[in-house]
Amino acid sequence: MDIFALINANHDHFFYILAGISFILELSVLGLSGPLLFFAMASLVTALLISFGLLSGWEVEFFTTAVLTGLIALFLWRPLKNFQNSGGGTDTSSDMISRVVPASKDITAEGGAIRYSGINWQARLDPGANDTFIAKDDQCIIASVDGNVMLVKELPS
Repeated sequence: MDIFALINANHDHFFYILAGISFILELSVLGLSGPLLFFAMASLVTALLISFGLLSGWEVEFFTTAVLTGLIALFLWRPLKNFQNSGGGTDTSSDMISRVVPASKDITAEGGAIRYSGINWQARLDPGANDTFIAKDDQCIIASVDGNVMLVKELPS
């Protein structure tokens, strides 16, 4: 039996394989960026509908996959993007994070300096900071580290 006859006799298996390949490509190549994930989910649902006898015929099956891909993308795009952008919790990449230090120069979003452990370190305001300026000799807290630049915030009131 040739491959085309096998696929024609087992539409649901074709869509299961299509879903599996799409999931694998999404996870390994695209890194959960979205497009193939939605198509894979739609292919899986279509395969299930074919298996339960609710769909038949290539035209209806491909149309259903296309419509489901659009609907799944519409409903899941924003929640998945919010999940991806939610961060990974507290940054612990440096033992300097959460230290209270004095500003050795005025600090703005463009630059400045702090004094830590007897050394002046380049600093700038963290994007989440409420202030737009930290004056020289004012205390601030190290929020994160970006290369060799400390991102600082004002002390909480």
